[in-house]
Amino acid sequence: MCGRYLLHRPNAEIAAYFDVGGPVPNHGPSYNIAPTQASLVVRHNPQDGQRHLDALQWGLVPYWSKDAKGGARMINARADGVAQKPAFREAFRRRRCLVPMDGFYEWKAMEGRRQPYLATMADGSPMAAAGLWEGWKAEDGSWLRTYSIITTDAAGRQALLHHRMPVLLPRAAWPAWLGEREAAPEALQALLTPLDDALLAFRPVHPRVGKVSENDPALLEPYADAPPIEGLMTDAPG
Repeated sequence: MCGRYLLHRPNAEIAAYFDVGGPVPNHGPSYNIAPTQASLVVRHNPQDGQRHLDALQWGLVPYWSKDAKGGARMINARADGVAQKPAFREAFRRRRCLVPMDGFYEWKAMEGRRQPYLATMADGSPMAAAGLWEGWKAEDGSWLRTYSIITTDAAGRQALLHHRMPVLLPRAAWPAWLGEREAAPEALQALLTPLDDALLAFRPVHPRVGKVSENDPALLEPYADAPPIEGLMTDAPG
């Protein structure tokens, strides 16, 4: 699963990396993004043909929901059921997005405690997680726009930490996923696989990342007191 992640680089840099057009939102960095909080997503607008960077709430609320309470339970969508599950199938067809990340956290139970690890791209570039977004209209007429991150079976060293991981899409897959290029459901489903393990890096971080209130750059520093995991590379860039 993916239950915590970070995005701290400047918004203008994110917009440039994802070839975003239009205004860039004024959204602050976060080193510890948690469910129900807002973060940036990349969506394609067919009306102007551009990609847009917008702040949405993490935890998808289907358009047909009676209320928004269930969003906190829908932070992830399993790749193997995303095209059929009622909560996600319409968004899979029409409202796909990219979720920029600078890394995501995962916890490993070991020696009587849960040790968090940070996964990043080995070259320090942003991650592009496959996401779905949805709009939900409240009784007062206001709109709530939310998103979910798609996960798949973990592979390689990620499997040493958890059996699930976010789907991280290479640049070549972005046009099809965003709907800029026509793609059959089968082709979209084929994109939802683990990223090449060689492209990822891992390192242990301080256990205080488990508290949502903890949110500062020091969370990224390697944690020397973590028990070692054989075969897990821990020299990721900051």
